[in-house]
Amino acid sequence: MPTPCCGKMTMKANQLEKPMSEYVDVLIVGAGISGIAAAYYLGERCPQLSWTIVEGRDAIGGTWDFFRYPGVRSDSDMYALGFRFRPWTGEQAIADGAAILQYIRDTASEFGIDRKIRFNHRVCRIAWSSQSAEWTVDIKRPSPSEPLRIRCNFLFMCTGYYRYDQGYTPRWPGMADFSGTVVHPQAWGARRHSPDGARGHCPDHDDLDYTGKRVIVIGSGATAVTIAPALARKAEHVTMLQRSPSYVVSMPARDDQVNRLRGRLPAALVSWLARWKMILFAITYYRKARVHPRETREMVLEGIRERLGTDYDVERHFNPAYNPWDQRVCIAPEADLFQAIDAGAVSMVTDHIERFVEAGLQLRSGEILPADIIVTATGMRMRIMDGVEIIVDGQAVQLGDTLSYKGFMYSNIPNLASSFGYTNASWTLKCELICEYVCRLLNYMERRGYKHCVPRLEADSQPAEPMIDFTSGYVQRAQADLPKQGQRRPWKVYQNYVKDMLIMRYGRLNDGVMEFRRLKR
Repeated sequence: MPTPCCGKMTMKANQLEKPMSEYVDVLIVGAGISGIAAAYYLGERCPQLSWTIVEGRDAIGGTWDFFRYPGVRSDSDMYALGFRFRPWTGEQAIADGAAILQYIRDTASEFGIDRKIRFNHRVCRIAWSSQSAEWTVDIKRPSPSEPLRIRCNFLFMCTGYYRYDQGYTPRWPGMADFSGTVVHPQAWGARRHSPDGARGHCPDHDDLDYTGKRVIVIGSGATAVTIAPALARKAEHVTMLQRSPSYVVSMPARDDQVNRLRGRLPAALVSWLARWKMILFAITYYRKARVHPRETREMVLEGIRERLGTDYDVERHFNPAYNPWDQRVCIAPEADLFQAIDAGAVSMVTDHIERFVEAGLQLRSGEILPADIIVTATGMRMRIMDGVEIIVDGQAVQLGDTLSYKGFMYSNIPNLASSFGYTNASWTLKCELICEYVCRLLNYMERRGYKHCVPRLEADSQPAEPMIDFTSGYVQRAQADLPKQGQRRPWKVYQNYVKDMLIMRYGRLNDGVMEFRRLKR
């Protein structure tokens, strides 16, 4: 649904207010990892172009400023999650959210990017005109309150892939009966009421004291695997309740090999070696999992048995019904989840919720799980480009009806790129490749006098498939609204950094699919 700010805008005497209008060559939307990367590469490789960043929230950092739940951290190594142009130099390969946020802020400050960000500027509608080769971007801002309209030749959407305003919480019977506190991790730190009018509420995260409390974490994904051992450090006990298991793999939080090289080799070389070590490891591990799923499954389970012992029911709690990487594999740095289970601080329960009751949760088996706090780590709501209304030459466009071009542009939508990272590796790896490609594209267009580029897809030219082939609930719920992919280049989305690097850095720009135009005089 379009954001309300895009409707009629009135002023005194019920007259239509004319928005203030500005122009930049490139408008970047979003000031998270992707937006900061986009700004850096534009500044370095396209210095002739003007650009600015608009950010809907009031701070730099995107995901890493937004999420405040206990234990929030990266689920991929920082050598790959960090920027190639400003390598991560911390000793922790798996870093906490605060360290990542500071790294993003320091990067923006070092390159002067923070001085070109406009905060509290929320994009709600974008409209393309082929006649002028411009996007008109309608923006809502609280101060000054009058609407703003920015025109640009190229639009770079770096808004992430989920809804900031709400996470996903199923509607269970009896939620209003629960006498304790219910909180979704995405709402941790926001003053919001619980779903379905439950009596409990989520106070500010600094005020939500879980010390000595009985906590149930509902979920089995990366957030649940992260938050459960973190809560267990202060809670009386944490129960991780899941309908079905996920794959969980232990990983050292520090890379001792890399840290030993520091001081012995030049810093740039160490960073390059560390980055490529993790890139190649991720590619190899993913390929093995897809080609040899049974062997990979057994390897993961054997690692858990070594941590928890042969008496623990690993088959019930950690053996999913799907193959490895049909959904994202969860990381337990330093085996923190398994250590908490072994110490008795965290219990795993695999069952279905029958209903909420005053004292906690009643399971399908009849068991009652008591709780003071229930954390619904039940996933997110995916939304590409923050759900903005898209108009192309007067016609509304739904992203779910488009095909993804090389994983970052969309069929028949001109002069627009969207940053979307890997599902099986670091988000930043793909985002930086996209930034490099966009800069190549813009420079190519300027040299040849083009103002308009569009990936042109002929109707019914090839069968469409889901752009993301995960079976995860948050992906399946959003499939109708997500762009699709084709079965061959350039409409095929690859989850392989080396393959994408060759395509993005060295592939042809004028590939017979991308259509270029000059303005008609």
